[in-house]
Amino acid sequence: MIPHYSKIHSNFKFNGKKYTSNELKELSETLINSDKEFKNHIGNFLKDWLNDKESINLKTSGSTGKPKTITFSKQRMVNSAFATKSFFKLQPGDKALLCLPAHYIAGKMMLVRAMLTGLELDCIEPKIKLKINQSKTYHFSAMVPLQLKANLDIVSNIKTLIIGGAKVSENLIFKIQDLKTTIFETYGMTETVSHIAVKQLNNFLPNISQSKAFKALPSITLTTTNNNCLIINAPLLSDSEIITNDVVKLHSNKTFEWLGRADNIINSGGVKVFPEQVENKLSNKINRRFFIASEKDDILGERVIIVVEGEEIVFKDTMFNDLENYSKPKKIYFINKFLETSSGKIQRKKTLQLLKSSFKL
Repeated sequence: MIPHYSKIHSNFKFNGKKYTSNELKELSETLINSDKEFKNHIGNFLKDWLNDKESINLKTSGSTGKPKTITFSKQRMVNSAFATKSFFKLQPGDKALLCLPAHYIAGKMMLVRAMLTGLELDCIEPKIKLKINQSKTYHFSAMVPLQLKANLDIVSNIKTLIIGGAKVSENLIFKIQDLKTTIFETYGMTETVSHIAVKQLNNFLPNISQSKAFKALPSITLTTTNNNCLIINAPLLSDSEIITNDVVKLHSNKTFEWLGRADNIINSGGVKVFPEQVENKLSNKINRRFFIASEKDDILGERVIIVVEGEEIVFKDTMFNDLENYSKPKKIYFINKFLETSSGKIQRKKTLQLLKSSFKL
């Protein structure tokens, strides 16, 4: 039987010290009164987690729409924590590192996993460039791609690292192949209480080739809509099926290949272009933030464009040679600063609207 959310595992440690439930409540007040914002977020979550309520409010990032608050039963977060424990074979006493902010689901779930499965959790300030204790070996941690990219030289003492919050570029995947750390890309959202599927990115055995497919965690099955959007059946996490806006290639009811967002698809001359796939191919050629979008075209209906952050520069003529003709950007636009969510994700639609008003597109 999965333990109730109020039970703190006897092996749990926070920054090297053991805590009972009552001691954690006292700690939460100390953290709330800290002058460090990331500690305030941890304290507020611990206070909410340890109260008598059976549910908790979680905020979405707002990367694909308006940020919203969703109420979840705490038991669903427990179920998610134990699914991760099972998949990655985490054991009581394993050391984990929290380097994500605790005001979003990824950081909250690191705390829940540690408290309920008995991990020894160290917490550091969730900056892009991290200060990881190199004298310790960590069994498990989670980062966003930007953190991984900025800390490639200091993650070798982390055995298993999960990456989420944004797509991992082909360029970054290439750079991690020689790392000792085994790195997984995750698929999930606030609505699924963190990740529901993972994909290994490096450290493949000699007889195992790299797979493009995500593999679902225990107790989760997958189907698709008529438009090939992923449907998640996760009875321990949701009372009903979760219909996503992610277009996938389904390999089985447990594995899928992610193609892109349905609301980002570009129909150029009758050919569907997934911006995310084009971005992946260009990720090692453009040393700036950018994204692929579209604008109206009298002949094609829509034509592919690229929007680049920062001052205007000249790209080489060969920049887009590796792309199919229909997916090559027909126009390059520069904008001083992308609009972002509070978690740092690019707001494509709002940035595009700002661009259109600037250029009167």
